[in-house]
Amino acid sequence: MLEFLDTVSTTSIVVAILAILLAAVLVGANRRRSGGTETAERRDDREATASEGPLASTDVEDLEDLETLPEVPDTPADLVEEPPVEEPAEAPPVEEVLPLGERFRRRLSKTRNVLGASVLDLFGRGVDDDAWEGLEEALITADVGVTATMEIVEELKRRSREEGAVTAEAVLELLKEELRNALGSADRSLARATDAGPTVWLVTGVNGTGKTTSIGKLAAIEQREDRTVVLAAADTFRAAAAEQLGIWAQRTGAHLVRKDEGADPASVAYEAYDAATGRDADLLIVDTAGRLQNKRELMDELGKVKRVMEKQAGPLEETLLVLDATTGQNGISQAQAFLEAVEVTGIVLTKLDGSARGGIVVAVQRELGIPVKLVGLGEDIDDLAPFDPELFVEGLFADVAR
Repeated sequence: MLEFLDTVSTTSIVVAILAILLAAVLVGANRRRSGGTETAERRDDREATASEGPLASTDVEDLEDLETLPEVPDTPADLVEEPPVEEPAEAPPVEEVLPLGERFRRRLSKTRNVLGASVLDLFGRGVDDDAWEGLEEALITADVGVTATMEIVEELKRRSREEGAVTAEAVLELLKEELRNALGSADRSLARATDAGPTVWLVTGVNGTGKTTSIGKLAAIEQREDRTVVLAAADTFRAAAAEQLGIWAQRTGAHLVRKDEGADPASVAYEAYDAATGRDADLLIVDTAGRLQNKRELMDELGKVKRVMEKQAGPLEETLLVLDATTGQNGISQAQAFLEAVEVTGIVLTKLDGSARGGIVVAVQRELGIPVKLVGLGEDIDDLAPFDPELFVEGLFADVAR
């Protein structure tokens, strides 16, 4: 009996052990099958996440899963798809040059605040002696000049009586007409050569007026019109002048002729004309030293440059004097000194946008009898513009309303 129980117990133990082993085998198989599924699912999840963007954070379990992923076989080179190339962002549109009238309107705001707005305020209380006196002060403050101011106001009084101008608006319209009359109808176009050879423009003016910058802007305008330009760095007294002109030559595509500092300015101009002729250039612009009007010897040197040029090329098409509008009436005395050295044919009035005294245009025209041909309305390369009296006057009083 005992032997039978021992045999049963042993058999039971063996069966139990076999059952346990069989269960373990089955569980392992199931785990392998389910484990493969989990790995594939996790891989899909990771690929979906990667397509959405970089992971914000990764924990330890994720890193372990990544390390156990099977390696992806290399794709043959001829089947590799290049990533889509992004189209470059559109370049900002090139800003168009504003119409000349709009440029005058925007750039003359300081003068407009001094002159334009005050006219309506003065005559809004009545067309009387106090209003006329106030107008005189406003015109003088705007640098129209004392002589020109008195003439303009006297003519306004006469016309106001005869035409019955009894409102501020009526007086304003008369004033605009008188300013246009004061500026005259002179030919303001830049002269060009009619015979063979390049056109020659001699440019002079006091240092600091914007002379060299104006030459560079002139070159840009001419190059844009498909004209070949040569620049002569005849300001040999100031080393920086030739360097500055060289920068403008590079910027505009003009050809530069220069010599060492201290060289004879007339010789630079002479050689520049030869170079311009040899290149069949359309235009030669000669930059001369920024002479001070109280330096007699320098003014004589300017006259020498002009004489040498005229012996070589004949009468020059233009001799342009650059004046700074912000200097006001001092510009008139500068101009008169230069007129003693050379025959100036036109005025380039710079920095008009930065001056509250834009009336200097009228003073220059009336007192010197020389037309203002170009005006500087800002620092951009396109801000050197031909002077138009009609647009100038309209710009002075634009947006002026009660």
